[in-house]
Amino acid sequence: MLAPDLIGYGAEPWPDGTPFDFHADVDRIVGMLDELATPTHLVGHSYGGLVALQAALARPARVKSVAVYEPVTFGVLEPGEDDAALASVHQLAPYRLEDPDAWLSAFVDWWNGPGAWARLPADTQAAFRRTGWKLSEEVRSLALDRTTRAQYGAITAPTLVLVGANTQPAELRVAERLAAALPNARLQRFAGMGHMGPITHALEVNAAICAHIAAS
Repeated sequence: MLAPDLIGYGAEPWPDGTPFDFHADVDRIVGMLDELATPTHLVGHSYGGLVALQAALARPARVKSVAVYEPVTFGVLEPGEDDAALASVHQLAPYRLEDPDAWLSAFVDWWNGPGAWARLPADTQAAFRRTGWKLSEEVRSLALDRTTRAQYGAITAPTLVLVGANTQPAELRVAERLAAALPNARLQRFAGMGHMGPITHALEVNAAICAHIAAS
């Protein structure tokens, strides 16, 4: 099993003010897939789910299955059909280096409800601040991504799309659209969970992922 740090997390921080595009993380994971002796299972949460799906598109023969919890594949939303979800996604303002807490507060609260940022322990807030610029660049670049439902539909590996019933409504729409677009995908909803389900309800989420991998 490989559990790689994404670029800018772990031991190597991404420099504040330096532009970043999510495709760099995708390329890193694709490079790891190319080095493995056999096809593998990809598992990702949120941004990691987007990276996993993009890697599956890039290297279909290297992927045995995919399991993603609330991937931020916003390109599956279509104007005219998903206007409310698109409007919600575009609510986040640009990141400002001189006031990172304003953006981080808006970001965390968007996903987890009003006051979520303020309720985080001080050490967790500090960890967010250390990676805030990279995080904001992920959001900026993925918001520009236009990988459509039809393009994601090229993923034929067995795919499990997991979503919490109490998540951000725009993300619930994304999960539903994505699962419907993939020819070999299944949508699994979890009652009482939000976007951070893999942390708040780890046993339940992990059990679903393990069952999917075993069946694949």
